[in-house]
Amino acid sequence: MPIAEAEIDRQAERLGRGLAAERLSRNLTQAQLATEAGLSLSTLRRLEDGKNISLDNLIRVMDALQIAGRLDALTPALDIRPVERVRPAGRERKRAASS
Repeated sequence: MPIAEAEIDRQAERLGRGLAAERLSRNLTQAQLATEAGLSLSTLRRLEDGKNISLDNLIRVMDALQIAGRLDALTPALDIRPVERVRPAGRERKRAASS
């Protein structure tokens, strides 16, 4: 079942508020963080307002806040290949099996 647009909006706003709180905890202005991340001020404001921005820009902001490491929980380690991700022939799976 696809996620509802309203839920996507809520989660984006939650993410934006969290990043704004992280910025404020480091005593940075929006302008300072935007410069540090290599973004325009309007892009950073859009992110903090929960608006749609590119994944690239989100990662830039997280890196500037020194929290990009939090993405590690979502990405597999490149040197560890769990058995369920490897086919018997030794090739890594690229997509899920059809049901």
